[in-house]
Amino acid sequence: MRRAHRQLSEGILMTDQYQLTMAQLYFRQGLHNMDAQFEYFYRNNPSYGSHQAGYTVLAGTGSLLEWMAEERFTEHEIAYLRRQTGRSGKPLFHRDFLDWLLDEGHFGRIRITGLQEGRVAHPTVPLLTVQGPMAMAQILETPLLNHINYQTLIATKASRMHQAAAGRPILEFGLRRAQGYGGNAGVRGALVGGVDASSNVGISHALGIDPKGTHAHSMVQAFGALGAGEIGAFRAYAEIYPDDCLLLVDTVNTLESGIPNAITVFEELRAKGHRPVGIRLDSGDLAHLALQAALAMNRTGFTDTNIVLSNQLDEMVIWQILSQIRTEAPKLGLEPTDVVNRLVFGVGTALITSQGAPALDGVYKLTAVKDGTEWKPAIKISETPGKTINPGTKNIWRLYDKREKATCDVLAMEDERLDQAAEIHLHHPVDFQIQRTLHREDLNRIERLNIDLPQSGPASPLADTLDTMRSRREHDLACLDDGVKRLVNPHLYHISLTRSLWDLKQKLVRERCKGAGK
Repeated sequence: MRRAHRQLSEGILMTDQYQLTMAQLYFRQGLHNMDAQFEYFYRNNPSYGSHQAGYTVLAGTGSLLEWMAEERFTEHEIAYLRRQTGRSGKPLFHRDFLDWLLDEGHFGRIRITGLQEGRVAHPTVPLLTVQGPMAMAQILETPLLNHINYQTLIATKASRMHQAAAGRPILEFGLRRAQGYGGNAGVRGALVGGVDASSNVGISHALGIDPKGTHAHSMVQAFGALGAGEIGAFRAYAEIYPDDCLLLVDTVNTLESGIPNAITVFEELRAKGHRPVGIRLDSGDLAHLALQAALAMNRTGFTDTNIVLSNQLDEMVIWQILSQIRTEAPKLGLEPTDVVNRLVFGVGTALITSQGAPALDGVYKLTAVKDGTEWKPAIKISETPGKTINPGTKNIWRLYDKREKATCDVLAMEDERLDQAAEIHLHHPVDFQIQRTLHREDLNRIERLNIDLPQSGPASPLADTLDTMRSRREHDLACLDDGVKRLVNPHLYHISLTRSLWDLKQKLVRERCKGAGK
C-alpha cells in the first residue's frame, strides 16, 4: 500500500489541481490538442540576506525528462479522479475527458528546447521552452517547476561554495537535514553545482559515484562508556578501515585528546604499511583548530593528511576560514598554501536547504499558441512592469566580448540570426530609455543557447554524465566577469531584447490595454 501511495503522489498526479481543471476546460473547448508554447524562467537571482548570487546554475533537466518518459495516466490515477466531486456532489471530471486522459495523457508529444543542464543562467532568460498539446503542456507546469527550481537553487548554492573553497574538495552531508525525499534531488543539484561527493548512499550509487563519509560521535561515546576510551574507538575503526581511516576528533577534547589520539593511531597504521586519510573537525573555531592540527601532524610526518572541516558551513563561512588560515598560518611558522591544500569541506544544512534563500522564483508562462501553421504571440501584462512577460517564439543568444567574457544574454525573435548580424540593437527589457548598439567587430563570439533537448537518444540530457554537466558549469563560470561571481553585492549581468522583440512586446501591451478599455 505504501508503494502504491508513493506512486500516486510522485507520479503523474504530482501536479496542482488547477492544472487538471484547466486541461478539462481546454478539452471541453476543443483546445486540448492545439499546440502551445510555455517558457520556464526565473525573475531574480537568489539573495541570502547578507550576500547574493549573481547567476544560477541550471539543474534538474535530466530528472525532469526521465520523469516525463516514465509517467502517464493509467486506470490507477483515473480511478481517483473519477471519484472526485465538486461542491454539488457531481463528478468534477467528465467521463469523456478522463477517457481522453487514459488514451492521450502522456508527454510523448511534448518538445523541449533550452539551455543544457549545468550551464550558467540569468534572470528572465527562458531556460526551457515547452511546445506541445495545450492540455498536457499545462499539466507539465507543476512537475517541471518542482524538478527544476529546487535543483537549480541547490546547484547555485553549491557553485558558490565551490568558488569559496578555492578548488578544495566539498562533501555533501545534508540528507538528515533535508526535506524528505527532496534530499535526493538536492544531492543531484549539488553534484551538478560543484560538490565532489555525498554521504547519501542511494543517490550516489544511482548517479555512478562512490558515497563518502567518516564515523559517528556515538562510536567514541560508546567505547568511552564501555571503558575503552577514545583511543580504543579510534583503534577499532582503524582496524576495520586501515586504508580509509578518517577520524572524528572532537567528541572529548579536540586539542588535548582527539588530535593526539588520532596521531597515535596514524603512527600505528603507518608502521603496518597503511596511509591514513585524515581527521575531521566538527565544532569550535575550525580555522584555529585546523592550524593546530596541521602543526601537530607536521611534527609527526603526516604533512599531507587531510583535515575535513564541517559544522554549519556555507560559502561565507568557508571564505572566512580560508582568510583566517592565510592570515594566521605564517605566525605559526606554517605555509598557508600547505594548510589550505589539506582541507576538505563537509557541508550540510546550509546547502541542502539553500539556507537564506529557500526558494527560486521560477515561473512557467504561456508565450504563444499555434493557430493552424502560425504561432501567435501571447502576453501576460502586470501592474509591475518587470513582470510583463516577453511574448512569442524566440531564440536566446549569449554575446562574448574580445576577452571571451560573456557580456550579455539577448532574447530575440525566432527568425533573427544574431550570429549573422553586422550590428545588434539592444533594448533594456523594461526601461525604454536604455538602449545600445553592438557591432560584430566588437564581439568575439555569438552563441545560440537554446537547443533541442529530446527525451531520448544521444542528444538527450538523459545521456549527460555528471562530468559533462560540471564541465559546462566550469566553462561558463570562466567566461563570467569576476564581478558577476562576487559572493557579496555581485555586478549585474545584462539581459537585453532585440529591437524587433521590444517592438512586438510594446505593440501587444498597447493592443491588450486598449481592448481592456485602459
